[in-house]
Amino acid sequence: MKGTYIFEYLNENEFRKLERSVKKYNMLAYKKLVFEYYSQMKDGNFLGKLVSENSTEGTKKYELKLPTDDLFVRVHGEIVLHYSVCENSKTIILETITPESLLIEGHRQELQAYKGVMISKANSDKDKFKIDLLNMLQNGD
Repeated sequence: MKGTYIFEYLNENEFRKLERSVKKYNMLAYKKLVFEYYSQMKDGNFLGKLVSENSTEGTKKYELKLPTDDLFVRVHGEIVLHYSVCENSKTIILETITPESLLIEGHRQELQAYKGVMISKANSDKDKFKIDLLNMLQNGD
């Protein structure tokens, strides 16, 4: 266990809400995150893209894209885990999971699906339009 990192949270309650929403609406991304990515990160194998580095504080910020359906990505964007690593204290700070607004809305109330993609209640017309447009482009209509 020598050299392992520990997890801390920027805001644990908010992060857990986002994590539960990912579990509810995208089980593949949740399983990869919990059973594969977290254990690799604890071992010091930092996954994702290095976004920034602060040499004075000894921290690095990463963004890790989680596996997501292609149509979901086109409508809402990638599901991305944002985290920081402090190598001096051997801690990984889990910051957030994006798209935050959709995941928080999904945590508060049940989201509906339209043609297999979850849609937000706040922007349902916009999301339905995007899905219909993408389906028309894909089918060549």
